[in-house]
Amino acid sequence: MSKTKFAIGCLIQWYECDIIYEYIETLKEAIEEYNGEVLVDFTICLNQDLEQCTSNEQLKLCESKIGNQILDIRFKTQITRDLITIADYRRQFNEKYCDKVDVLMWGESDALIPKQTFNILDNLHKVSLQNSNPKYLAFFSTCKMWDNTWKELEHPDFTDKPFKDLDFDNWWSHHYTTSKEEMNSINNKTEELDVRILPQHKFNGCGLVISSEVIKSGVNIPKSVFFTHEDTAFMYMTNKVLGNIPQYIIKNILLVHNRHHPDKRKYVLNESGVNLKEQRLSNNWYNIASKMSQFNSANIFNNVPSYTWEDVFNQIKK
Repeated sequence: MSKTKFAIGCLIQWYECDIIYEYIETLKEAIEEYNGEVLVDFTICLNQDLEQCTSNEQLKLCESKIGNQILDIRFKTQITRDLITIADYRRQFNEKYCDKVDVLMWGESDALIPKQTFNILDNLHKVSLQNSNPKYLAFFSTCKMWDNTWKELEHPDFTDKPFKDLDFDNWWSHHYTTSKEEMNSINNKTEELDVRILPQHKFNGCGLVISSEVIKSGVNIPKSVFFTHEDTAFMYMTNKVLGNIPQYIIKNILLVHNRHHPDKRKYVLNESGVNLKEQRLSNNWYNIASKMSQFNSANIFNNVPSYTWEDVFNQIKK
């Protein structure tokens, strides 16, 4: 059987310019470990409708810094000044690449990709096809999460650790910023993969793996979900269209999601706070947009009107 063909896509907002090199470094190492084809897609968003940069000069520096880190003839990169969110990007990425590759993967600017990624997913794809499961999802293990509903996704080294909100110091916490070296140290201990099928779907968007047949069948992020909760909406759509297709969890390989990276939101005008959560909430639009997008996600199948960015901006003006 031929090698599996992959596409991995990532949206980079201009204020993420100081962290994207970490994702790119681990992605390149994962590609170099694999002797098959991996299509890499980046969109750099310079839009300032929501977050304004401290100056035009700083915005140009952010653009230059991101561009210099992405430089690689293998990577397809576009720059946009339109308002595009992670929901928009992932919806478009799915549509664009589902006919070009066998397997899609959602990258993220604050992710670290295990070097074993594509070799593991190549074997997983072949086994899934042999088992007559061309439509499937997959997910690598993650750090300690908010509650026990996430235990199935947590790496064994993390899962029995205590949860403490806003814990930035302990290596198992979802607020902790993990280095590539720490991730590799954990993953290098694995001698035999522990791959399981979950009884029901459970994932977030960072590193989600989707067989292209899922998208071809009509599953995607609804256009009404314009901001956050796009991963949940995608799960709802998968369940509605395809039912409980297999979701594999690679239990003992960690994919890092540094969602609270201290350098994730830099150079944003009039933003304050000692951590990422406070920085986001210091701008009132974030809560409004997130709640409206969450409402849309929860009401995909209900006969109610959807909120839009126009509703968000109208609410901000009040």
